[in-house]
Amino acid sequence: MSTQHYTGLAASPGVAYGVAWVYHHVDLQFDRRVVGDTSVELTRFHNAVVRAVEELQALEAKARTEIGDDEAAIFDAHQMFAQDPELTAAIEARIRDNALNAEAAVFDSAEEYAAQFEAVEDEYFRARAADVRDVSRRIVRLLLGVREMSEMPTAPVILVADDLTPSDTVQFDKDLILGLVTSLGGPTSHTAILARSLGIPAVVSVPMSIDKVTSGMTMILDGMAGTVTLNPGASELASAQAKREAWRAREQTHRARAHDPAITRDGVHVEVVANIGGVDDARQALEFGAEGVGLFRTEFLFLDRDTLPSEDEQYEAYRAVVEAMGGRPLVVRTLDIGGDKAVPYLGFAEEQNPFLGWRAFRMVSEHPDVFEAQFRALLRAGVGADLRIMVPMIANVEEVRQARTLLDRVREELHGEHIPYAERVQFGIMVEIPSAALIADRIAEIVDFFSIGTNDLTQYTLAVDRTNPRVAPLADTFHPAVLALIERTIQAAHAKGKWVGLCGEFAGNPLAAPLLLGMGLDEFSMAAMAIPEVKAALRSLSRSECARFVESAIRLSTGAEIKAACQTLMRDLT
Repeated sequence: MSTQHYTGLAASPGVAYGVAWVYHHVDLQFDRRVVGDTSVELTRFHNAVVRAVEELQALEAKARTEIGDDEAAIFDAHQMFAQDPELTAAIEARIRDNALNAEAAVFDSAEEYAAQFEAVEDEYFRARAADVRDVSRRIVRLLLGVREMSEMPTAPVILVADDLTPSDTVQFDKDLILGLVTSLGGPTSHTAILARSLGIPAVVSVPMSIDKVTSGMTMILDGMAGTVTLNPGASELASAQAKREAWRAREQTHRARAHDPAITRDGVHVEVVANIGGVDDARQALEFGAEGVGLFRTEFLFLDRDTLPSEDEQYEAYRAVVEAMGGRPLVVRTLDIGGDKAVPYLGFAEEQNPFLGWRAFRMVSEHPDVFEAQFRALLRAGVGADLRIMVPMIANVEEVRQARTLLDRVREELHGEHIPYAERVQFGIMVEIPSAALIADRIAEIVDFFSIGTNDLTQYTLAVDRTNPRVAPLADTFHPAVLALIERTIQAAHAKGKWVGLCGEFAGNPLAAPLLLGMGLDEFSMAAMAIPEVKAALRSLSRSECARFVESAIRLSTGAEIKAACQTLMRDLT
Protein backbone atom coordinates (compact mmCIF):
# COMPACT_ATOMS: atom_id res chain seq x y z
CA MET A 1 0.00 0.00 0.00
CA SER A 2 1.15 3.53 -0.73
CA THR A 3 2.49 5.83 1.94
CA GLN A 4 0.08 8.56 3.06
CA HIS A 5 0.97 11.74 4.92
CA TYR A 6 -1.40 13.87 6.99
CA THR A 7 -0.95 17.02 9.03
CA GLY A 8 -3.19 17.69 12.02
CA LEU A 9 -2.69 19.65 15.21
CA ALA A 10 0.18 18.86 17.57
CA ALA A 11 -1.49 17.95 20.87
CA SER A 12 1.15 16.22 23.00
CA PRO A 13 4.91 16.05 22.32
CA GLY A 14 6.83 12.95 21.41
CA VAL A 15 7.29 10.52 18.54
CA ALA A 16 5.60 7.15 18.21
CA TYR A 17 5.64 4.45 15.56
CA GLY A 18 4.02 1.05 15.50
CA VAL A 19 0.81 -0.67 14.52
CA ALA A 20 -2.47 1.22 14.45
CA TRP A 21 -5.41 0.03 16.54
CA VAL A 22 -8.71 1.52 15.43
CA TYR A 23 -11.28 2.11 18.13
CA HIS A 24 -14.98 2.06 17.27
CA HIS A 25 -17.73 2.55 19.80
CA VAL A 26 -19.68 -0.62 20.61
CA ASP A 27 -22.86 -0.65 18.53
CA LEU A 28 -25.80 -0.74 20.95
CA GLN A 29 -28.80 -2.20 19.14
CA PHE A 30 -32.07 -2.60 21.02
CA ASP A 31 -35.71 -3.22 20.24
CA ARG A 32 -38.39 -0.67 21.02
CA ARG A 33 -41.29 -2.60 22.49
CA VAL A 34 -44.36 -2.40 24.68
CA VAL A 35 -43.91 -4.36 27.91
CA GLY A 36 -46.50 -6.22 29.92
CA ASP A 37 -45.06 -5.63 33.39
CA THR A 38 -43.72 -2.11 33.86
CA SER A 39 -42.52 -2.90 37.39
CA VAL A 40 -39.97 -5.33 35.93
CA GLU A 41 -38.66 -2.62 33.60
CA LEU A 42 -38.46 -0.09 36.43
CA THR A 43 -36.44 -2.57 38.47
CA ARG A 44 -34.14 -3.26 35.51
CA PHE A 45 -33.61 0.48 35.07
CA HIS A 46 -32.85 1.12 38.76
CA ASN A 47 -30.43 -1.81 38.91
CA ALA A 48 -28.63 -0.55 35.80
CA VAL A 49 -28.25 2.91 37.38
CA VAL A 50 -26.73 1.34 40.50
CA ARG A 51 -24.22 -0.58 38.37
CA ALA A 52 -23.51 2.52 36.27
CA VAL A 53 -22.70 4.55 39.38
CA GLU A 54 -20.41 1.76 40.61
CA GLU A 55 -18.55 1.78 37.28
CA LEU A 56 -18.27 5.57 37.34
CA GLN A 57 -16.93 5.51 40.89
CA ALA A 58 -14.24 3.07 39.75
CA LEU A 59 -13.40 5.29 36.77
CA GLU A 60 -13.21 8.32 39.05
CA ALA A 61 -10.75 6.54 41.33
CA LYS A 62 -8.68 5.33 38.35
CA ALA A 63 -8.58 8.80 36.83
CA ARG A 64 -7.62 10.42 40.14
CA THR A 65 -4.75 7.96 40.60
CA GLU A 66 -3.43 7.90 37.03
CA ILE A 67 -4.27 11.35 35.67
CA GLY A 68 -5.40 13.97 38.18
CA ASP A 69 -8.22 15.77 39.93
CA ASP A 70 -9.57 17.55 36.85
CA GLU A 71 -10.11 14.29 34.94
CA ALA A 72 -11.56 12.58 38.00
CA ALA A 73 -14.12 15.37 38.42
CA ILE A 74 -15.64 14.42 35.05
CA PHE A 75 -16.78 11.09 36.43
CA ASP A 76 -18.13 12.65 39.59
CA ALA A 77 -20.33 14.79 37.33
CA HIS A 78 -21.39 11.69 35.37
CA GLN A 79 -22.55 10.08 38.61
CA MET A 80 -24.74 13.11 39.23
CA PHE A 81 -26.28 12.79 35.75
CA ALA A 82 -26.90 9.08 36.26
CA GLN A 83 -28.89 9.89 39.39
CA ASP A 84 -30.38 13.20 38.25
CA PRO A 85 -33.94 13.43 39.68
CA GLU A 86 -35.38 15.16 36.61
CA LEU A 87 -33.91 12.66 34.17
CA THR A 88 -34.84 9.73 36.38
CA ALA A 89 -38.45 10.94 36.65
CA ALA A 90 -38.69 11.31 32.87
CA ILE A 91 -37.42 7.76 32.31
CA GLU A 92 -39.75 6.31 34.94
CA ALA A 93 -42.72 8.15 33.39
CA ARG A 94 -41.97 6.74 29.93
CA ILE A 95 -41.80 3.23 31.34
CA ARG A 96 -44.92 3.58 33.47
CA ASP A 97 -47.15 5.67 31.22
CA ASN A 98 -46.14 4.28 27.83
CA ALA A 99 -45.31 0.71 28.89
CA LEU A 100 -41.96 1.26 27.13
CA ASN A 101 -38.99 -1.01 27.66
CA ALA A 102 -36.20 0.44 29.81
CA GLU A 103 -33.60 0.70 27.00
CA ALA A 104 -35.88 2.82 24.81
CA ALA A 105 -37.08 4.91 27.77
CA VAL A 106 -33.50 5.74 28.80
CA PHE A 107 -32.45 6.58 25.23
CA ASP A 108 -35.49 8.77 24.47
CA SER A 109 -35.38 10.65 27.77
CA ALA A 110 -31.64 11.25 27.58
CA GLU A 111 -31.87 12.53 24.00
CA GLU A 112 -34.60 14.95 25.04
CA TYR A 113 -32.55 16.07 28.04
CA ALA A 114 -29.41 16.46 25.93
CA ALA A 115 -31.31 18.50 23.35
CA GLN A 116 -32.21 21.00 26.08
CA PHE A 117 -28.50 21.50 26.79
CA GLU A 118 -27.66 21.78 23.09
CA ALA A 119 -30.24 24.54 22.67
CA VAL A 120 -28.25 26.78 25.02
CA GLU A 121 -25.55 29.00 23.49
CA ASP A 122 -23.22 28.65 26.47
CA GLU A 123 -20.44 26.19 25.57
CA TYR A 124 -20.32 24.70 29.05
CA PHE A 125 -23.97 23.66 28.91
CA ARG A 126 -23.68 22.41 25.34
CA ALA A 127 -20.78 20.22 26.44
CA ARG A 128 -23.06 18.71 29.08
CA ALA A 129 -25.16 17.20 26.27
CA ALA A 130 -22.23 14.91 25.45
CA ASP A 131 -21.97 13.96 29.12
CA VAL A 132 -25.68 13.05 29.26
CA ARG A 133 -25.32 10.88 26.16
CA ASP A 134 -22.20 9.22 27.57
CA VAL A 135 -24.07 8.35 30.77
CA SER A 136 -27.23 7.16 28.99
CA ARG A 137 -25.12 4.99 26.70
CA ARG A 138 -23.57 3.40 29.78
CA ILE A 139 -26.99 2.63 31.29
CA VAL A 140 -28.33 1.21 28.00
CA ARG A 141 -25.23 -0.94 27.64
CA LEU A 142 -25.75 -2.36 31.13
CA LEU A 143 -29.42 -3.04 30.37
CA LEU A 144 -28.35 -4.96 27.27
CA GLY A 145 -25.61 -6.82 29.13
CA VAL A 146 -22.98 -5.66 26.64
CA ARG A 147 -19.34 -5.18 27.60
CA GLU A 148 -18.04 -1.60 27.55
CA MET A 149 -15.46 -2.45 24.92
CA SER A 150 -15.72 -5.43 22.60
CA GLU A 151 -11.94 -5.76 22.67
CA MET A 152 -8.88 -4.10 24.10
CA PRO A 153 -5.36 -3.88 22.74
CA THR A 154 -3.10 -6.62 24.09
CA ALA A 155 0.18 -5.19 22.81
CA PRO A 156 1.51 -1.64 22.40
CA VAL A 157 -0.42 0.26 19.71
CA ILE A 158 -1.15 3.70 18.31
CA LEU A 159 -4.79 4.33 19.17
CA VAL A 160 -6.82 5.79 16.28
CA ALA A 161 -10.37 7.10 16.71
CA ASP A 162 -12.79 9.74 15.47
CA ASP A 163 -12.83 11.10 19.00
CA LEU A 164 -12.81 9.77 22.54
CA THR A 165 -15.25 10.36 25.38
CA PRO A 166 -14.04 10.65 28.98
CA SER A 167 -15.31 7.12 29.61
CA ASP A 168 -13.38 5.82 26.62
CA THR A 169 -10.06 7.39 27.42
CA VAL A 170 -9.52 6.07 30.93
CA GLN A 171 -10.42 2.47 29.99
CA PHE A 172 -7.23 1.78 28.11
CA ASP A 173 -4.07 0.46 29.71
CA LYS A 174 -1.81 3.49 29.38
CA ASP A 175 1.25 1.22 29.14
CA LEU A 176 -0.11 -0.19 25.87
CA ILE A 177 -0.80 3.17 24.21
CA LEU A 178 2.18 4.41 22.21
CA GLY A 179 0.31 7.42 20.86
CA LEU A 180 -3.12 8.86 20.11
CA VAL A 181 -4.52 10.02 16.76
CA THR A 182 -8.02 11.46 16.32
CA SER A 183 -9.80 12.99 13.35
CA LEU A 184 -11.73 15.39 15.58
CA GLY A 185 -10.89 17.62 18.53
CA GLY A 186 -8.41 20.40 19.12
CA PRO A 187 -5.36 20.94 21.36
CA THR A 188 -7.74 21.60 24.29
CA SER A 189 -9.90 18.50 23.64
CA HIS A 190 -10.23 15.74 26.17
CA THR A 191 -7.92 13.53 24.13
CA ALA A 192 -5.19 16.18 24.05
CA ILE A 193 -5.44 16.94 27.77
CA LEU A 194 -5.31 13.25 28.63
CA ALA A 195 -2.31 12.63 26.39
CA ARG A 196 -0.33 15.50 27.90
CA SER A 197 -1.24 14.37 31.41
CA LEU A 198 0.07 10.87 30.69
CA GLY A 199 3.04 11.93 28.58
CA ILE A 200 1.70 10.15 25.46
CA PRO A 201 2.42 11.67 22.00
CA ALA A 202 -0.77 12.80 20.26
CA VAL A 203 -1.99 14.45 17.07
CA VAL A 204 -5.61 15.59 16.80
CA SER A 205 -7.89 17.04 14.13
CA VAL A 206 -6.17 14.88 11.49
CA PRO A 207 -7.99 15.28 8.14
CA MET A 208 -8.42 11.57 7.42
CA SER A 209 -11.28 9.11 7.65
CA ILE A 210 -10.55 6.38 10.17
CA ASP A 211 -12.48 4.03 7.87
CA LYS A 212 -9.36 4.11 5.68
CA VAL A 213 -7.22 2.94 8.58
CA THR A 214 -7.06 -0.76 9.33
CA SER A 215 -5.90 -2.13 12.66
CA GLY A 216 -2.42 -3.54 12.11
CA MET A 217 -1.31 -0.86 9.65
CA THR A 218 2.07 0.67 10.38
CA MET A 219 1.85 4.28 11.49
CA ILE A 220 4.16 7.11 12.59
CA LEU A 221 3.02 10.15 14.55
CA ASP A 222 5.01 13.20 15.51
CA GLY A 223 3.38 15.04 18.40
CA MET A 224 5.67 18.05 17.96
CA ALA A 225 5.13 18.59 14.23
CA GLY A 226 1.50 17.40 14.21
CA THR A 227 2.14 14.88 11.43
CA VAL A 228 0.84 11.34 10.84
CA THR A 229 2.26 8.87 8.32
CA LEU A 230 0.40 5.73 7.22
CA ASN A 231 2.31 2.82 5.66
CA PRO A 232 5.72 4.52 5.94
CA GLY A 233 8.67 3.24 3.98
CA ALA A 234 11.79 1.73 5.51
CA SER A 235 13.71 5.00 5.51
CA GLU A 236 10.85 6.87 7.20
CA LEU A 237 10.61 4.17 9.87
CA ALA A 238 14.33 4.35 10.51
CA SER A 239 14.14 8.13 10.80
CA ALA A 240 11.17 7.90 13.20
CA GLN A 241 12.96 5.33 15.33
CA ALA A 242 16.03 7.55 15.60
CA LYS A 243 13.89 10.56 16.42
CA ARG A 244 11.95 8.65 19.06
CA GLU A 245 15.08 7.28 20.71
CA ALA A 246 16.60 10.76 20.79
CA TRP A 247 13.39 12.14 22.29
CA ARG A 248 13.25 9.38 24.94
CA ALA A 249 16.88 9.86 25.88
CA ARG A 250 16.31 13.59 26.17
CA GLU A 251 13.24 13.01 28.35
CA GLN A 252 15.16 10.69 30.70
CA THR A 253 17.97 13.21 31.00
CA HIS A 254 15.49 15.98 31.76
CA ARG A 255 13.65 13.88 34.37
CA ALA A 256 16.94 13.07 36.10
CA ARG A 257 17.53 16.81 36.63
CA ALA A 258 13.90 17.79 37.21
CA HIS A 259 14.54 18.95 40.77
CA ASP A 260 17.57 21.07 39.87
CA PRO A 261 16.87 24.81 39.56
CA ALA A 262 16.56 26.39 36.12
CA ILE A 263 19.69 28.57 36.06
CA THR A 264 20.59 30.10 32.72
CA ARG A 265 24.09 30.07 31.26
CA ASP A 266 24.59 33.64 32.46
CA GLY A 267 23.55 32.78 36.02
CA VAL A 268 19.89 33.88 36.15
CA HIS A 269 17.60 31.69 38.28
CA VAL A 270 14.19 31.39 36.59
CA GLU A 271 11.28 30.21 38.72
CA VAL A 272 9.48 27.21 37.21
CA VAL A 273 6.16 26.32 38.84
CA ALA A 274 2.99 24.35 38.05
CA ASN A 275 -0.64 24.79 37.10
CA ILE A 276 -2.85 22.67 39.35
CA GLY A 277 -6.51 21.92 40.03
CA GLY A 278 -6.27 20.33 43.47
CA VAL A 279 -4.12 18.62 46.06
CA ASP A 280 -3.32 15.53 43.95
CA ASP A 281 -2.08 17.78 41.16
CA ALA A 282 0.05 19.66 43.71
CA ARG A 283 1.76 16.46 44.81
CA GLN A 284 2.39 15.42 41.20
CA ALA A 285 3.84 18.85 40.45
CA LEU A 286 6.40 18.46 43.22
CA GLU A 287 7.40 15.06 41.82
CA PHE A 288 8.19 16.72 38.49
CA GLY A 289 10.32 19.45 40.02
CA ALA A 290 7.89 22.34 40.50
CA GLU A 291 9.22 25.10 42.75
CA GLY A 292 5.72 26.20 43.61
CA VAL A 293 2.31 26.79 42.05
CA GLY A 294 1.72 29.54 39.50
CA LEU A 295 -1.95 28.79 38.93
CA PHE A 296 -4.30 27.04 41.34
CA ARG A 297 -7.68 26.81 39.59
CA THR A 298 -10.40 27.01 42.23
CA GLU A 299 -13.55 26.62 40.13
CA PHE A 300 -13.54 22.83 40.58
CA LEU A 301 -15.26 23.48 43.91
CA PHE A 302 -18.12 25.33 42.21
CA LEU A 303 -18.86 23.12 39.20
CA ASP A 304 -21.24 20.18 38.88
CA ARG A 305 -23.23 20.93 42.02
CA ASP A 306 -26.52 22.61 42.94
CA THR A 307 -25.37 25.02 45.65
CA LEU A 308 -22.40 27.20 46.48
CA PRO A 309 -19.58 25.56 48.45
CA SER A 310 -19.45 26.89 52.00
CA GLU A 311 -16.57 28.95 53.31
CA ASP A 312 -15.45 26.04 55.47
CA GLU A 313 -15.61 23.60 52.54
CA GLN A 314 -13.41 25.94 50.52
CA TYR A 315 -11.06 26.41 53.48
CA GLU A 316 -10.48 22.65 53.75
CA ALA A 317 -9.71 22.32 50.02
CA TYR A 318 -7.33 25.29 50.00
CA ARG A 319 -5.62 24.26 53.23
CA ALA A 320 -4.88 20.80 51.82
CA VAL A 321 -2.98 22.41 48.93
CA VAL A 322 -1.19 24.84 51.25
CA GLU A 323 0.07 21.95 53.36
CA ALA A 324 1.10 19.93 50.31
CA MET A 325 3.20 22.84 49.03
CA GLY A 326 5.11 23.17 52.28
CA GLY A 327 5.77 26.92 52.18
CA ARG A 328 6.53 27.16 48.47
CA PRO A 329 4.92 30.01 46.49
CA LEU A 330 1.22 29.41 45.87
CA VAL A 331 -0.64 31.60 43.36
CA VAL A 332 -4.40 31.10 43.60
CA ARG A 333 -6.80 32.25 40.91
CA THR A 334 -10.18 33.34 42.23
CA LEU A 335 -13.36 31.92 40.75
CA ASP A 336 -13.21 31.83 36.95
CA ILE A 337 -16.74 30.74 36.10
CA GLY A 338 -18.45 31.67 32.84
CA GLY A 339 -17.56 31.31 29.19
CA ASP A 340 -17.29 27.53 28.90
CA LYS A 341 -17.85 26.99 32.64
CA ALA A 342 -21.27 28.08 33.90
CA VAL A 343 -23.32 27.06 36.94
CA PRO A 344 -27.13 27.36 37.14
CA TYR A 345 -27.28 28.42 40.80
CA LEU A 346 -25.42 31.67 40.07
CA GLY A 347 -28.09 32.88 37.68
CA PHE A 348 -26.36 32.47 34.32
CA ALA A 349 -28.57 33.34 31.38
CA GLU A 350 -28.19 32.47 27.71
CA GLU A 351 -25.61 34.74 26.07
CA GLN A 352 -24.69 35.14 22.42
CA ASN A 353 -20.97 35.43 23.27
CA PRO A 354 -20.40 33.85 26.68
CA PHE A 355 -16.59 34.18 26.47
CA LEU A 356 -17.13 37.94 26.22
CA GLY A 357 -19.95 37.99 28.73
CA TRP A 358 -20.83 37.81 32.39
CA ARG A 359 -18.01 35.76 33.91
CA ALA A 360 -15.27 35.65 36.55
CA PHE A 361 -14.91 38.87 38.58
CA ARG A 362 -17.58 40.57 36.46
CA MET A 363 -20.11 38.72 38.62
CA VAL A 364 -19.10 40.66 41.74
CA SER A 365 -21.80 43.31 41.35
CA GLU A 366 -24.52 40.67 41.72
CA HIS A 367 -22.63 38.17 43.88
CA PRO A 368 -20.19 39.99 46.19
CA ASP A 369 -20.91 37.26 48.76
CA VAL A 370 -19.30 34.63 46.48
CA PHE A 371 -16.00 36.49 46.36
CA GLU A 372 -16.13 37.51 50.03
CA ALA A 373 -16.49 33.86 51.05
CA GLN A 374 -13.64 32.83 48.76
CA PHE A 375 -11.33 35.58 50.02
CA ARG A 376 -12.15 34.63 53.63
CA ALA A 377 -11.44 30.96 52.98
CA LEU A 378 -8.17 31.74 51.18
CA LEU A 379 -6.90 34.11 53.87
CA ARG A 380 -7.75 31.60 56.59
CA ALA A 381 -6.12 28.72 54.68
CA GLY A 382 -3.04 30.80 53.86
CA VAL A 383 -1.73 31.12 57.42
CA GLY A 384 1.98 30.34 57.27
CA ALA A 385 1.98 30.11 53.47
CA ASP A 386 3.54 32.18 50.70
CA LEU A 387 0.06 33.01 49.43
CA ARG A 388 -0.55 35.09 46.32
CA ILE A 389 -4.11 35.79 45.16
CA MET A 390 -4.93 36.84 41.60
CA VAL A 391 -8.18 37.87 39.97
CA PRO A 392 -8.97 36.81 36.36
CA MET A 393 -10.79 38.53 33.49
CA ILE A 394 -9.69 42.06 34.40
CA ALA A 395 -10.16 44.74 31.73
CA ASN A 396 -9.69 48.04 33.57
CA VAL A 397 -8.26 49.78 36.62
CA GLU A 398 -11.67 50.13 38.30
CA GLU A 399 -12.06 46.35 38.53
CA VAL A 400 -8.62 46.01 40.13
CA ARG A 401 -9.47 48.64 42.74
CA GLN A 402 -12.80 46.95 43.44
CA ALA A 403 -11.16 43.55 43.95
CA ARG A 404 -8.43 44.96 46.17
CA THR A 405 -10.95 46.90 48.28
CA LEU A 406 -13.02 43.74 48.76
CA LEU A 407 -9.95 41.77 49.83
CA ASP A 408 -8.92 44.49 52.28
CA ARG A 409 -12.42 44.58 53.77
CA VAL A 410 -12.43 40.81 54.28
CA ARG A 411 -9.03 41.02 55.94
CA GLU A 412 -10.36 43.66 58.36
CA GLU A 413 -13.41 41.50 59.12
CA LEU A 414 -11.26 38.48 60.00
CA HIS A 415 -9.07 40.69 62.18
CA GLY A 416 -12.14 42.00 64.00
CA GLU A 417 -13.46 38.47 64.50
CA HIS A 418 -10.06 37.36 65.93
CA ILE A 419 -9.81 34.63 63.27
CA PRO A 420 -6.24 33.73 62.23
CA TYR A 421 -5.50 34.75 58.63
CA ALA A 422 -2.58 35.28 56.29
CA GLU A 423 -1.51 38.85 56.96
CA ARG A 424 1.12 39.14 54.21
CA VAL A 425 -0.49 38.22 50.91
CA GLN A 426 0.53 39.34 47.44
CA PHE A 427 -2.33 40.57 45.25
CA GLY A 428 -2.29 40.38 41.46
CA ILE A 429 -4.36 39.99 38.34
CA MET A 430 -4.38 37.78 35.27
CA VAL A 431 -3.54 39.59 32.06
CA GLU A 432 -5.71 37.84 29.49
CA ILE A 433 -7.71 40.72 28.01
CA PRO A 434 -5.71 42.93 25.60
CA SER A 435 -6.92 46.10 27.35
CA ALA A 436 -5.19 45.01 30.56
CA ALA A 437 -1.92 44.54 28.71
CA LEU A 438 -2.26 47.94 27.04
CA ILE A 439 -2.73 49.75 30.37
CA ALA A 440 -0.42 47.48 32.36
CA ASP A 441 1.66 50.50 33.40
CA ARG A 442 -1.33 51.94 35.29
CA ILE A 443 -2.49 48.63 36.75
CA ALA A 444 1.06 47.85 37.92
CA GLU A 445 0.81 50.74 40.38
CA ILE A 446 -1.88 48.96 42.43
CA VAL A 447 -0.92 45.26 42.22
CA ASP A 448 2.01 43.18 43.39
CA PHE A 449 2.30 41.00 40.31
CA PHE A 450 0.85 39.99 36.95
CA SER A 451 0.18 36.49 35.64
CA ILE A 452 -0.29 36.35 31.88
CA GLY A 453 -2.90 33.87 30.66
CA THR A 454 -1.81 33.30 27.08
CA ASN A 455 -4.64 30.91 26.19
CA ASP A 456 -7.28 33.63 26.53
CA LEU A 457 -4.95 36.51 25.61
CA THR A 458 -4.34 34.79 22.26
CA GLN A 459 -8.03 34.06 21.81
CA TYR A 460 -9.09 37.62 22.48
CA THR A 461 -6.25 39.27 20.54
CA LEU A 462 -6.76 37.20 17.40
CA ALA A 463 -10.57 36.81 17.66
CA VAL A 464 -10.27 33.02 17.56
CA ASP A 465 -12.37 30.55 19.53
CA ARG A 466 -9.63 28.14 20.61
CA THR A 467 -12.23 25.40 21.29
CA ASN A 468 -13.43 25.44 17.66
CA PRO A 469 -11.39 22.88 15.68
CA ARG A 470 -12.11 24.69 12.40
CA VAL A 471 -10.23 27.81 13.51
CA ALA A 472 -8.05 26.42 16.31
CA PRO A 473 -4.90 26.50 14.12
CA LEU A 474 -5.27 30.30 13.94
CA ALA A 475 -4.83 30.61 17.71
CA ASP A 476 -1.06 31.09 17.49
CA THR A 477 0.61 32.62 20.53
CA PHE A 478 3.76 33.11 18.43
CA HIS A 479 1.79 35.76 16.51
CA PRO A 480 3.75 39.04 16.74
CA ALA A 481 0.70 40.92 18.09
CA VAL A 482 0.34 38.51 21.03
CA LEU A 483 4.07 38.63 21.75
CA ALA A 484 3.98 42.43 21.69
CA LEU A 485 1.30 42.42 24.40
CA ILE A 486 3.31 39.97 26.52
CA GLU A 487 6.45 42.09 26.20
CA ARG A 488 4.55 45.29 26.97
CA THR A 489 3.10 43.72 30.15
CA ILE A 490 6.50 42.56 31.40
CA GLN A 491 8.15 45.91 30.72
CA ALA A 492 5.36 47.84 32.46
CA ALA A 493 5.52 45.62 35.53
CA HIS A 494 9.31 45.76 35.83
CA ALA A 495 9.25 49.54 35.51
CA LYS A 496 7.19 49.58 38.72
CA GLY A 497 9.28 46.92 40.46
CA LYS A 498 6.65 44.18 40.10
CA TRP A 499 7.15 40.60 38.94
CA VAL A 500 5.41 38.73 36.11
CA GLY A 501 4.46 35.10 35.65
CA LEU A 502 2.90 33.32 32.69
CA CYS A 503 0.48 30.44 33.30
CA GLY A 504 -0.88 29.73 29.81
CA GLU A 505 0.22 26.71 27.77
CA PHE A 506 2.86 28.91 26.11
CA ALA A 507 4.98 28.69 29.27
CA GLY A 508 5.19 24.91 28.87
CA ASN A 509 6.41 25.10 25.27
CA PRO A 510 10.23 24.82 25.18
CA LEU A 511 10.27 26.66 21.84
CA ALA A 512 8.83 29.72 23.57
CA ALA A 513 11.55 29.74 26.25
CA PRO A 514 14.01 32.02 24.39
CA LEU A 515 11.26 34.58 23.73
CA LEU A 516 9.90 34.64 27.28
CA LEU A 517 13.33 34.54 28.88
CA GLY A 518 14.55 37.34 26.63
CA MET A 519 11.53 39.47 27.50
CA GLY A 520 12.43 39.10 31.18
CA LEU A 521 9.61 36.80 32.35
CA ASP A 522 10.14 35.99 36.05
CA GLU A 523 7.99 32.88 36.47
CA PHE A 524 7.05 30.06 34.07
CA SER A 525 3.97 28.07 35.15
CA MET A 526 2.83 24.93 33.32
CA ALA A 527 1.45 21.39 33.48
CA ALA A 528 3.65 19.24 35.70
CA MET A 529 4.75 16.93 32.87
CA ALA A 530 6.29 19.87 30.97
CA ILE A 531 8.53 21.07 33.81
CA PRO A 532 11.65 18.91 33.25
CA GLU A 533 11.94 19.81 29.56
CA VAL A 534 11.32 23.53 30.05
CA LYS A 535 13.89 23.64 32.85
CA ALA A 536 16.39 21.98 30.52
CA ALA A 537 15.63 24.52 27.79
CA LEU A 538 16.15 27.43 30.17
CA ARG A 539 19.47 26.02 31.37
CA SER A 540 20.71 25.95 27.77
CA LEU A 541 19.96 29.66 27.26
CA SER A 542 21.47 32.98 28.26
CA ARG A 543 19.04 35.72 29.23
CA SER A 544 21.25 38.45 27.77
CA GLU A 545 21.57 36.60 24.45
CA CYS A 546 17.84 35.91 24.40
CA ALA A 547 17.12 39.60 24.97
CA ARG A 548 19.03 40.39 21.78
CA PHE A 549 17.21 37.54 20.00
CA VAL A 550 13.82 38.98 21.00
CA GLU A 551 14.72 42.38 19.52
CA SER A 552 15.03 40.82 16.07
CA ALA A 553 12.43 38.01 16.36
CA ILE A 554 9.55 40.22 17.43
CA ARG A 555 10.02 42.35 14.30
CA LEU A 556 9.23 39.37 12.06
CA SER A 557 5.90 39.45 10.28
CA THR A 558 4.28 36.11 11.12
CA GLY A 559 4.03 33.59 13.91
CA ALA A 560 5.47 30.94 11.60
CA GLU A 561 8.59 33.06 10.98
CA ILE A 562 9.04 33.68 14.71
CA LYS A 563 8.57 30.00 15.53
CA ALA A 564 11.11 29.04 12.85
CA ALA A 565 13.61 31.48 14.36
CA CYS A 566 13.09 29.89 17.78
CA GLN A 567 13.55 26.42 16.29
CA THR A 568 16.82 27.47 14.67
CA LEU A 569 18.09 28.99 17.93
CA MET A 570 17.20 25.93 20.01
CA ARG A 571 18.59 23.51 17.41
CA ASP A 572 21.92 25.34 17.39
CA LEU A 573 22.13 24.96 21.17
CA THR A 574 21.50 21.21 21.25
